[in-house]
Amino acid sequence: MIEDPTAVAPSEVQLVIFRLGEDFFAMLISNVNEIIRLQKITPVPKAPPFVEGVTNLRGRVIPVIDLRQRFGLPPREESTSARIIVADHEGKLIGMMVDRVDEVLTVSADAIEPPDEMVVSVDSQFLAGIVRLEDRLIILLDQEQVLTPSEIKLLHGMKVGAKALKEVQAQAEEDGEDLPS
Repeated sequence: MIEDPTAVAPSEVQLVIFRLGEDFFAMLISNVNEIIRLQKITPVPKAPPFVEGVTNLRGRVIPVIDLRQRFGLPPREESTSARIIVADHEGKLIGMMVDRVDEVLTVSADAIEPPDEMVVSVDSQFLAGIVRLEDRLIILLDQEQVLTPSEIKLLHGMKVGAKALKEVQAQAEEDGEDLPS
């Protein structure tokens, strides 16, 4: 019998490592649908400050949040390495803007420690732990806590104005895709 080369031992976890500024963050790979290049994001009026807007993802309009803004970090500088991590929140796709994605890393579950509120700069409600490696510390996000249930409901209840929807539709047409009506 051939073993699945992507399978990890029960005592290991796979993480997507990304950066916000000089800090390393991670999410469980099982929570990530895909990672895409930064693309056109259409602002939505009256959205919360951490919501960049909406974008077209293969014919679907998805909200995009800026993790820097969400965590109270200074705004990012323009960069070609910025990415959107697309994750599933309660059956709905949400994009999360990050400065760059570095790697997918398999670590021992023993390398993950509970967060120490004195050490980290991001609000501890967003943290699942700290990944301690020989050369660096990585903040492991609790994806389920990045947005509260009421914020998720708000994001998916946002009314995309006619102008914003036309911009997203134009982007979809430019990409050769059809948006659902």
